[in-house]
Amino acid sequence: MPRRRHVLVGTGHRSRMYLDAMAGAHRDDAELVGLLEPNPGRLEVQLARLAAGGFDTSALATGGPDALEQVLQRTGAERLIVTSPDLTHADLVVRGLDAGVDVVVEKPLTIDPESVRRIAEAVQRSGREVVVTHNYRYSPRNSGLKQLVKDGAVGRPLSVTFEWVLDTAHGADYFRRWHRDKRNSGGLLIHKASHHFDIVNWLLADAPAQVYARGGVRFYGAENADARGLAPRPERGTHDGPHTPWELDLRDDPDLRALYLDNESYDGYHRDQDVFAPGVTTEDNLAVVVDYERGATLSYALNAHSPWEGYRIAVNGTEGRAELDVVERAAVLLDAEGAVLVDPSAQPESTTRPGGQRLTLQRHWEEAREVPITEGGGGHGGGDALMLSDVFRGAGDDHLERPSTWVDGVRSTAVGMAGNESLRTGLPVAVRDLGLGVDLTRR
Repeated sequence: MPRRRHVLVGTGHRSRMYLDAMAGAHRDDAELVGLLEPNPGRLEVQLARLAAGGFDTSALATGGPDALEQVLQRTGAERLIVTSPDLTHADLVVRGLDAGVDVVVEKPLTIDPESVRRIAEAVQRSGREVVVTHNYRYSPRNSGLKQLVKDGAVGRPLSVTFEWVLDTAHGADYFRRWHRDKRNSGGLLIHKASHHFDIVNWLLADAPAQVYARGGVRFYGAENADARGLAPRPERGTHDGPHTPWELDLRDDPDLRALYLDNESYDGYHRDQDVFAPGVTTEDNLAVVVDYERGATLSYALNAHSPWEGYRIAVNGTEGRAELDVVERAAVLLDAEGAVLVDPSAQPESTTRPGGQRLTLQRHWEEAREVPITEGGGGHGGGDALMLSDVFRGAGDDHLERPSTWVDGVRSTAVGMAGNESLRTGLPVAVRDLGLGVDLTRR
């Protein structure tokens, strides 16, 4: 594939994976020609970071998102990469398509049915391509589970059970930042769980048909803090004096300090809000049942305040069961002052809940056997590098079907959208009744 010119919009923390790729391993595949961001201070941080790495930023077109069409035209860009907050995805994707470029967008594709319809219409009238980056497909452990299912090791899949627990270091962070307001992200059923629903859609090679969801804001937020008798707290991290385990001191992380604390004067955005302050509308406990078109059923649970972090997936089929168990962090520990250790990943290994991963296959009438997982280097066990190669060099034939289309992006968010409607009504919701404007059937 020839080298293509790219413009990126949204220079928060997630953008760095793409910027580093275009300035590094994929500089011969992708040329960065424009960088757009509404916060000028944050834009300068990313420009300085690129320059410090030896990238020539002098010719980059820059500005705010309002200049998107002009920058795309002036630079002759062929692709737009969207790494902005979820609420803004649909508008930017549609504008990019209508400007005549292909679009790469971070998950989730978008957050509500109306914006899916807008994207579907833009895809149809423009004829351009949209890629949603579902990097969890590329993680070796998830790929290993897919291989077992695809090879028929469990027979025909009949049901999936899936539990994901976010700990009080990671899970709490969604309630400090813009995600805490469900209007910005569609809640964790879309922002976080779209990853998880995509994994199941991909494992089953099927499309969701009906969703029933229950859950609520049961741990974070002001009402829950009052009910548990928690002492009053500042509205955000104090950045001095004693800390509680729920605070985030942005000074402890040079990247977060540069991106957010040092540049909050431009837009008033606080990255370190109190998780128990008023205004939390994103659910922290969720349970979902999904019926699939070909008959399988998913039972899914998400908890955002667990004392450990990881996930468990089991695929039950006509010939047996495959199980993937992952402990990403065995415990969240505190320092001598009662605050979470600055680098939770460096905490001592637990002797009672050892970290790691295990993929197990047990067929009927046989002993269980552990299936080896071969990891690579970099994020998600080397999965990020594989995904970026597909994004920038083009996806070739992949027997595991890991490259995802924009319709895959709709399938993954459709579960969350139907789930949100189910939470509102208390009733099961058929995906077809969402009126998404796109056929999700797997053929």
